[in-house]
Amino acid sequence: MQWETVIGLEVHAQLSTQSKIFSGASIAFGAAPNAEACAVDLALPGVLPVLNRGAVERAIRFGLAVGAKINSPSIFARKNYFYPDLPKGYQISQYELPVVEGGTVMFHVAETEKTVRLVRAHLEEDAGKSLHEDFHGMTGIDLNRAGTPLLEIVSEPDMRSSAEAVAYAKTLHSLVRWINICDGNMQEGSFRCDANVSVRPRGSGRLGTRCEIKNLNSFRFLEKAIDHEARRQIEIIEDGGTIQQQTRLYDPDRDETRAMRSKEDAQDYRYFPDPDLLPLEIPSSWISEVRDVLPELPAQMRSRLERDYGLSSYDAETLTADREIADYFVAVVSNLPSDPKLCANWVMGETSAYLNDAGKSFEHCPLSPGELAQLLTRIKDGTISGKMAKEVFRQMWSRRSEQETGWKSLQAKTDQSLVDQIIESQGLKQISDSGAVEKLIDEVIATNPKSVEEFKAGKEKAFNALVGQVMKAARGKANPAQVNEILRSKLK
Repeated sequence: MQWETVIGLEVHAQLSTQSKIFSGASIAFGAAPNAEACAVDLALPGVLPVLNRGAVERAIRFGLAVGAKINSPSIFARKNYFYPDLPKGYQISQYELPVVEGGTVMFHVAETEKTVRLVRAHLEEDAGKSLHEDFHGMTGIDLNRAGTPLLEIVSEPDMRSSAEAVAYAKTLHSLVRWINICDGNMQEGSFRCDANVSVRPRGSGRLGTRCEIKNLNSFRFLEKAIDHEARRQIEIIEDGGTIQQQTRLYDPDRDETRAMRSKEDAQDYRYFPDPDLLPLEIPSSWISEVRDVLPELPAQMRSRLERDYGLSSYDAETLTADREIADYFVAVVSNLPSDPKLCANWVMGETSAYLNDAGKSFEHCPLSPGELAQLLTRIKDGTISGKMAKEVFRQMWSRRSEQETGWKSLQAKTDQSLVDQIIESQGLKQISDSGAVEKLIDEVIATNPKSVEEFKAGKEKAFNALVGQVMKAARGKANPAQVNEILRSKLK
């Protein structure tokens, strides 16, 4: 039997506020256990939650970015369950009327465009953390994360493979960072996924019994966990068994999922409106204010890069995969508007490679866009060749790499004459004088009669050999296009 995998994702994005969703405590990562848990987070008697306006504003921003409905009023509910790191015995979340309802996320898998529908995106508080490794025979409780603001983004079960799920998650990860509502740091738990996975006979309209895989904090683990869970369910069904609805954990060391508990349904949590929080009214004027300051979204920028700069869809998609890359490219091309393709090639190529090797993001690129544009200008005006430009780039990077601040703080300060200084001091200026180039070519023709004869007999490789000899004689400084043109004219 041919099987189809059905996948829906629940993504928890930690919102980029300075304080928690219902208290004024800090959400800074890395503090000593319980150092950032105040009376509200500890659920001491008599405390009351106060909603963080910044968390609501970020939820509205996301809803507008995905074309969703912003509900007003929106209701906060108590989700009741017991766990040691949940001090109140319930989690403040949303159920019937979330802030964000509906919406879509579009992305590409290989050459195919895919659209995933969203059910909702609701605000909720995070729980604390249980520490098992550091205490012999005991479990420690760290409540620093308790009350951290989360936006839980719930998709419809529209994905049919782990590749689609990863592409969707990456697009969502890029979007929340693009609109500046989440830093997306997966290592610190700022962006994590729960995957609901089921299988069914291909062509069937009925959904199978799903299992939820919790807390996947890398795209690689997301892909591997879905693939393993789908295989596990297919094997059970083909052996005559039935799938039990469960919450499972993925073990990357063994590449397997393990049962954690039976999967609860909504009624098991006994949701009811939180009596300490009034219904949230979101006036249309506030939504309009948020819409007015929303940045150009990735899809809009992709279309603009293709339309205004003539870039390919691949280049436009690569450059808009991350807000930092897009901002850097736009700044470079504003300094060299005559050749956006050359700018794109160097941003996606040399600059990206050096940043990857240094373990840095584009935000911390040590070269200003003006300096890179100056280098590209020297390629265009024939001062240096593309090969020489890579050496100049290497030396520029070496001189600037110790700078800790990123390019945005360097834009107004950087010395754009650095490019010319390196070219001059290293003697890298290209020989473009036609008389000098012609003299070199005459010498090569005179000393390589065999290659000349072979070329005239129709062997194109012989021409390339002659070009190589000219470039060698010029120590790589001759203009390759000029060498080709003059050499061909002399060999006619």
